[in-house]
Amino acid sequence: MQSSPAQPVSTTEYLMFRVATERYALASTPVREIMRWRAPTPVPGAPPLLPGVINQRGQILAVIDLRLLLGLAAAAPDRATRLIWLHHGDIDAALLVDAVDDLIPIDAAHLEPPPANLTGPAQRVIHALFRHHDQPVAMLDPAALFALVQEAA
Repeated sequence: MQSSPAQPVSTTEYLMFRVATERYALASTPVREIMRWRAPTPVPGAPPLLPGVINQRGQILAVIDLRLLLGLAAAAPDRATRLIWLHHGDIDAALLVDAVDDLIPIDAAHLEPPPANLTGPAQRVIHALFRHHDQPVAMLDPAALFALVQEAA
């Protein structure tokens, strides 16, 4: 009897973070840096989900309030609030999140499709789910996020 060769495991690291009471994740590849909260400089005429811009290491980054983008109520920043510098294609921006939890490896075999009953912005930006300590974590698609921001702006 021949043994079949082991299938390669496709593991990717994901940055887990919280927005309101929900947990989300992004592949670590487009994440450039995690920054402590600092108030952005407002841009006149920008929609509420873009509260302003910050200068990080000489790069001007638009700040995207992920709460507002996902249709949740705004919240005042606190000590746990973070900005995630995200780079995708030719776009750089800072995602405003309530807290950053961890960087974890996830095997692609553990990813599940998102629920069919998702509506609104979540339906467009969540491309998969996985469980971490029996809690669901929604994986966000950076391209869909930036497309949604461009439409809202």
